[in-house]
Amino acid sequence: MITSNYEWLVPELMDVVRLFEGADELQINHVCVGAENQFTVGGKTYFYEKQFTAKSELEQKSLMKRYAKLALYDYLSARFQKELPWGALTGIRPTRLAYGELEQGRDFQPLFAEMRVSEENTELVRRTIEGQKGIYQRKEGNCDLFVSLPFCPTKCVYCSFITAPIEKTRQFIPDYLSALEQELNAAKPLIKNLRSAYIGGGTPFALSAEELERVLKAVKPLVPQGTEYTVEAGRPDVFTKEKLEVCKRYGVTRICINAQSFSDKTLAAIGRKHTAKQVEEAFALAAPYGFIVNCDLIAGLTGETYSEFCASVDKAISLGAENITVHTLCLKKGARLKEEVSALQEGELAQMIAYSRNALTAAGYEPYYLYRQKYMAGAHENVGWTKKGCASVYNIDVMEESADNLAVGANAISKKVIFGEGRIERIGSPKDIPTYLNKVGQLIEEKNKLF
Repeated sequence: MITSNYEWLVPELMDVVRLFEGADELQINHVCVGAENQFTVGGKTYFYEKQFTAKSELEQKSLMKRYAKLALYDYLSARFQKELPWGALTGIRPTRLAYGELEQGRDFQPLFAEMRVSEENTELVRRTIEGQKGIYQRKEGNCDLFVSLPFCPTKCVYCSFITAPIEKTRQFIPDYLSALEQELNAAKPLIKNLRSAYIGGGTPFALSAEELERVLKAVKPLVPQGTEYTVEAGRPDVFTKEKLEVCKRYGVTRICINAQSFSDKTLAAIGRKHTAKQVEEAFALAAPYGFIVNCDLIAGLTGETYSEFCASVDKAISLGAENITVHTLCLKKGARLKEEVSALQEGELAQMIAYSRNALTAAGYEPYYLYRQKYMAGAHENVGWTKKGCASVYNIDVMEESADNLAVGANAISKKVIFGEGRIERIGSPKDIPTYLNKVGQLIEEKNKLF
């Protein structure tokens, strides 16, 4: 569909095409030469010229990519009579682009306007950067720890992670916990300045209290007292007082109660085997322990109406969650919903996103991290909102890729930031649990070399 004399441009241009439903049926031949972008559609040639001066070959490629995408976006926007909230930006981290401008002593807003980003989203980026002040830091030796527990009670229809119902993977748990202990023991001498620790999933609370304690016990030597420490507890149908007590005993400071929705109809439709009432009960059960609580919501879930989504936002606020993350539904490869739905209808999605921003702002929350994904409904974004003083160090570091991330477990990706060269080296663990178990020794050796 798209060809180019620069092969590396093709995937970037395809990311723009995917933003417009029906654009993949067009026959587009795209050629980029220097600062002049030229592409042909139906025998007619279009040009977009942008004069720029690059200081290096890397910057030259970056600018060529930026303005080639903008040229194609402008054409498709006019062709389909549609403007998108993030314009020609297709990257995962809009804030990274903004920080790049600020580090050069420039205001980022003119660039965002040039890339057709809406005023509302430009303001969202400004507020997010403001919300990261005092936490955002790019410094050699900073590191965060991630522990993967890929076990869930059931698999949600929108989920693309490697998780499976725990009854199908329970036989691997003893060996899996032993592998984590090996990795964590080997990781201790590699960490210089630990900023935060995060135990994620899956649903970590899908494990028994005894199994969870075994993980926390292995993590404890790596986490100094007072360090931000999160357990993504997950779904309320696996909450127990014993698991919360184990978390408190081992110094956990944050937990996640992931509602996704407070509509029982929606929860049933997406394969969540719990009710909205159980979410409220999980909040009540966790209250005496003093954790900072994050609650996840998803806009655009199966059959959910605007009023139902708004009610979920209002409920999360009323329950007192210190952090509320509003995701936009994303159909990824591997999700059952991806196979059942050919394309997402935007419908009332933009109104849902707007309501969440207005309601959370009015309730005293501020955005402190945001990111985007491919195949997001309506080309929107995911935003983490926080009450004052409750922002997560881990979420900021990971989303901005401003610190190393030492990750253990299946499907965990370790990242080493090479600050002087402006690049990141990665080591990805196998997604499949048996394959991961067979490669633990090799993974430990690779991380020893990387870190």
